[in-house]
Amino acid sequence: MTAAERLTDSITFHGEGPFWDAEGDRLLFVDMLAGAVVSRDAAGRIARHAVPSSVAAVVRRRASGGFVVATERDLLAADDDLVGFAPIATGLVGDGVRLNEGGCDPLGAFLIGSMAYGGTPAGGSLQRVAPDGSVTPVLDGVTVSNGLQFSTDGRAAFYIDSPTGRIDRFDVDPATGAWSGRRTHVEIEDTPGGPDGLAIDVDGGLWVALYGGGAVRHYDAAGALVDEIAVPGATKVTACAFGEADLRTLYITTSREDLADDEEPLAGSLYAIRTDVAGAPPLAFAG
Repeated sequence: MTAAERLTDSITFHGEGPFWDAEGDRLLFVDMLAGAVVSRDAAGRIARHAVPSSVAAVVRRRASGGFVVATERDLLAADDDLVGFAPIATGLVGDGVRLNEGGCDPLGAFLIGSMAYGGTPAGGSLQRVAPDGSVTPVLDGVTVSNGLQFSTDGRAAFYIDSPTGRIDRFDVDPATGAWSGRRTHVEIEDTPGGPDGLAIDVDGGLWVALYGGGAVRHYDAAGALVDEIAVPGATKVTACAFGEADLRTLYITTSREDLADDEEPLAGSLYAIRTDVAGAPPLAFAG
């Protein structure tokens, strides 16, 4: 087992959703329940950008510049400074439910999952927001919508509903983005943790954060376990994403949620490890 390096102090309560911003040469991630987007630049400087509510995800906006930010219930546009929010799609979930993790497909739509507060079984969903702001349901009956990635040819989606303990694979229509043919791709076994955030490399390998497991696992394109990366001092590993110019640094976010003040003092830190394989380029919203 290899081990990731800690890059920061404990700077988030519930770090999530890392996204490499190549234009800004920086990593963006969210302090979800605190309602902030956090950035770490090339010099290692940290900045926090307030969001109007809890925040689930942040990605680049291709056509108009700036970013797309998923908040508690809405999808908002923000400028390069992550201020001046404007609606793209609002009211995506109702009372008692919040948005939770998301990302873009190869056609430039934003897919955003949700979960009920308290994790009520089947209380969430997965929705697809097209570049024109129109919304299409993808999955219902989701409990905790988490990791989401696409194959480089755009014909497969990999998705995690955390309580299932697995990574599922779907066929994707490359013309419409529609999903079909759900089946199990990887069963997450022999770990105290459950699957959370997900990254994909150029070879089709999947890298999955183990929430409660203190690690990230690397599975090859066929679903075989290749390696496990320890995250020292933080059991609640939430998500991972490839970054830097060569996309060979895997950034890893962690959480302090439900921990006492004197428990796991390193939890909430950002970690990283250099990898032998490059990550697939991050996808942007086409709107």
